This record gives sequence, C-alpha cells and structure tokens, in this order.
Amino acid sequence: MADISTHTAYSDAPARGWTQTIISAPMAALRSVGRFFVLLAETNSRVKAIEHLNTLSDAQLAERGIKKREDIARHVFRDLFYV
Repeated sequence: MADISTHTAYSDAPARGWTQTIISAPMAALRSVGRFFVLLAETNSRVKAIEHLNTLSDAQLAERGIKKREDIARHVFRDLFYV
C-alpha cells in the first residue's frame, strides 16, 4: 500500500528560493520574446493601416482629419510617438 505524505518539495523556503532564481532568467527571456511578437503584430496592423490610408483620395483623408499624405504615418502612430 502506498504511503501518502503531505510534505512537498515546495515547503522548503530555501529550496524554493534558488528554484525561482533559476527559473526567473529563462522566464525573463520568454517574456522578452513575447513582447517582441506583440510588437510585430502591432507593427503589422499599423503597416496595414498606412497602406489602407494611402489608397484613399485626398478628400477622403481630409474627412478623417489628415490634411496631407505625409501626415498618414503621424496619424497612425499618434498613440506611440509625438512627431
């Protein structure tokens, strides 16, 4: 018959401390990779928005509040950069 114990490896504070230290470096790297992919996805949608706005006529751009074609990038990235 099996003996079930309530003691686990995580009940030791020192053992948990070094385990978290070892795990924290790879997790930081994974978070950085995740942020990179999010940035790629956001950038891709912004590029699509710029391409879409470039297909519009000057009158349609004026209706959206864009006075000159050179302001399209400024309009699309207005929440990230002050240009």
